[in-house]
Amino acid sequence: MSSTVSTPRGILSPTRLGSYGSPDAGSSVSFTPLEPDFNDGDETDLHSVSWNQDYGCFAAGTSNGFRIYNCEPFKETFRRDLKSGGFRIVEMLFRCNILVLVGGVDNSQYPPNKVMIWDDHQSRCIGEFSFRSEIRAVKLRRDRIVVVLEHKIYIYSFRDLKLLHQIETLSNPRGLCCLSHHQNTSVLACPGLQRGQVRIEHFGLIMTKIINAHDSHIACFTLTMDGLLLATSSTKGTLIRIFNTMDGTRLQEVRRGVDRADIYSIALSPNVQWLAVSSDKGTVHIFSLRVRGVGMNLSTHSNASQGPALFQQNSSNSLEPLISPNTGANSSSSLSFMKGVLPKYFSSEWSFAQFRLPEDTQFITAFGSQNTLIIVGLDGSFYRCSFDPVNGGEMLQQEYVRFLKIDSRPGLSCGNTSF
Repeated sequence: MSSTVSTPRGILSPTRLGSYGSPDAGSSVSFTPLEPDFNDGDETDLHSVSWNQDYGCFAAGTSNGFRIYNCEPFKETFRRDLKSGGFRIVEMLFRCNILVLVGGVDNSQYPPNKVMIWDDHQSRCIGEFSFRSEIRAVKLRRDRIVVVLEHKIYIYSFRDLKLLHQIETLSNPRGLCCLSHHQNTSVLACPGLQRGQVRIEHFGLIMTKIINAHDSHIACFTLTMDGLLLATSSTKGTLIRIFNTMDGTRLQEVRRGVDRADIYSIALSPNVQWLAVSSDKGTVHIFSLRVRGVGMNLSTHSNASQGPALFQQNSSNSLEPLISPNTGANSSSSLSFMKGVLPKYFSSEWSFAQFRLPEDTQFITAFGSQNTLIIVGLDGSFYRCSFDPVNGGEMLQQEYVRFLKIDSRPGLSCGNTSF
């Protein structure tokens, strides 16, 4: 599999997103600029939704272009409606002006095998990658661009777009891939070459770790911001497991349910105290985590110029599991005291808090401030709910917004760190 890269003037330093006018259709560069179309009718379809790296914003790829939304408070930040068609993948870089776009099948200008690096401050394309097969996902951090194909992952330098690494994977139609976002830890998670495997690349340590996470194929996973914890689920969708990415140790296992489910999203709270899971069963579950890493009290929202609190990735002891104080406990069976005698199901940890959603829609989740969970659906819905950190139970809906009216939803995908 080969790729080609084009850059008109090189990659420039990103700046924080601000207020913009319409794209400059007369920009004189070697790429055709995006052509605006301000006809915002009711025929817009939602192709994808994806979080930015600190979960403070999300991007929506539509049949007409893309839109960016702020979560707290909820508001549309800006949009680009185009004549050429929509985008299937829209990836933000924190809150800066750089976005990565991959066109949908209906985009006459940018096909699904081309990555476009878009500078919204200059209203022009500043780089492109072209591949021979369809792009499954693109992931960003401040120093890397990661392009995911079905059987291969390409890792590029953000500064000059030079190819740094190539990784072979098992068939990966979901485009599963995750990155850490600390400056002092450079970690990538992707499917391995065998069923149920997750491959961890610690680039700063020049170390690869293979974690045999599940017996079935991997369906979803996510990393903590520092990349030292990994949460995974398989295509069975019943169990979620948490691993130490340094040595592959399994630290905790929680149970979503008994029936098979398609897991759409796994989210970890910034303080690694909570884990949230959404699936096709229509219930979002929150679990209390008993594992925490030293130094993992992170700021929930960071921006492109101010990173969160960092710590060095130089010791295998930096992820020594600890019992979390002052947190609620997950539910368990009344027969859990007979662990080792009865089947494993009876000793499982069940969810601590729950929120009910429509079963026919894909949702992605992220933790907000003050014990809240943010949920975004491919039906154009936005929820903010709160949960009791001591007693758990049913979450309370605090906010609901229909940010896009959807009549039909062809070829939709949740494009976060998990699906």
